Amino acid sequence: MQFEQSNLFKAVQMQGIFSDSKQFADAIPKQSWEQACALYDSECPQDLTEFVARHFDFAPQPELTELQATSVKDYIGQLWQRLARDPQTGNASSLLDLPASYTVPGGRFNEIYYWDSYFTALGLMDAGHVGQVSNMLDNFVSLIERIGHVPNGNRSYYTSRSQPPVTALMVSLLWQTHHQDKAWLRKVTDALQKEHSFWMADSDQLNDELTESRRVVRMPCGGVMNRFWDDCAEPRPESYKEDIESASMLEPEYRALFYRNIRAACESGWDFSSRWLDDPEQLCSINTVQRIPVDLNALLQQLEWQLSECYAALGNSAQSACYLQLSQQRKRLIQAYLWDKEQGWFMDYHIALQTRSQVMSLAGVVPMFLGLASQLQAESMVQRLELDFLKAGGLVTTLTNTAQQWDSPNGWAPLQWFAVKGMLNYGYVKLAVTVARRWLAMLERDFEQHACLLEKYNVVEPGVRAGGGEYLVQQGFGWTNGVTSRLYRLLED
Repeated sequence: MQFEQSNLFKAVQMQGIFSDSKQFADAIPKQSWEQACALYDSECPQDLTEFVARHFDFAPQPELTELQATSVKDYIGQLWQRLARDPQTGNASSLLDLPASYTVPGGRFNEIYYWDSYFTALGLMDAGHVGQVSNMLDNFVSLIERIGHVPNGNRSYYTSRSQPPVTALMVSLLWQTHHQDKAWLRKVTDALQKEHSFWMADSDQLNDELTESRRVVRMPCGGVMNRFWDDCAEPRPESYKEDIESASMLEPEYRALFYRNIRAACESGWDFSSRWLDDPEQLCSINTVQRIPVDLNALLQQLEWQLSECYAALGNSAQSACYLQLSQQRKRLIQAYLWDKEQGWFMDYHIALQTRSQVMSLAGVVPMFLGLASQLQAESMVQRLELDFLKAGGLVTTLTNTAQQWDSPNGWAPLQWFAVKGMLNYGYVKLAVTVARRWLAMLERDFEQHACLLEKYNVVEPGVRAGGGEYLVQQGFGWTNGVTSRLYRLLED
């Protein structure tokens, strides 16, 4: 059943029994959701807290208990095992079964997250846990086979959306050791092709009248680019009360669109940011589905290129040529619509206004990370990075200071990696090293005080806790551990 539609679920969430709405969305019913909901409807209990305690359990968060780490490196090494989860079957909760072991971010995030997994995998590879990275890719393949895409996370309430597509990047991590295994190659090629079809669904329906459908948008030149989306336009179960309260500020006819835009921002991984807001100060102005995101389209270009490589390795030259052509077409579209010569930066594109966004963000470095920028463009971008984005603790997410967590003054590990690797790709070693050193120095100082690593950091004022977002800053933390490990390795090399 869709438990989020039940009277029980809505009552618990709206009464605020839990400070974090996600906690009840992840609850484990002692019998089943169907039984608990039927009992609630028949009993009409007065004490909802007692009813929930009687019928539900909650998964522990063991990763930070009794952890004795003397340094950041030691902490990361100890935590890999703590963040690992064995495959489960027949779970009565919202958790989706996975065939292989997996690694979670930590804290409130006790399931896989799609794009997080790539950055976590960097550290796992460095620590010699290649088998775990292979397991993570196997889980992606399984989800694609069952659902048609890798969902936001392995929860039933996440299946209507995905996240920035990184399966191709995971394939590239394992390519050297696995690509001569034809069974593996056929398996991942089929998965990548299905993922590409998910993102491009309805593209054959677009024309001069119908220029947008789901995740595809027909550009003025006739080419097709992509946007973030969610097939559901309802409050998110994991943030149910928050979404209802935010939408209550809008007229009823605008609420479904608000929910879809909120969900689409979650598909972006940047939930939330001025990138998606028409008014940076108002979450209710969110308009994610009217943006062509630079990071998404760069990653889809990589997906198309990787498919070309896979088909070539399988000896299918026709399919290889087809996907190579698609990747080249997308590269031209990225250059035509997302490069802003005046700003010297890759920007998102506003669909309705047919102009580039004014929000400068680190999403713009993803074309450098993937080698899509020219040398002249890279030179311009590196100047911007040094003059505008570089702060005491590393690179700031955007140049816009808001109450949202994916804006200034916050910095995030995955964006540090995109930028550092992007600069190294174009020979800007000095600034790449500076960014890595500032990030690591900030983490080490914070670790001395708090003995843990966090999901995000205030890079403008290191030592001040990062704010914004719908929940307290989380400890763990998968992608911070992975990127930090990789930056240590780069400096050692």
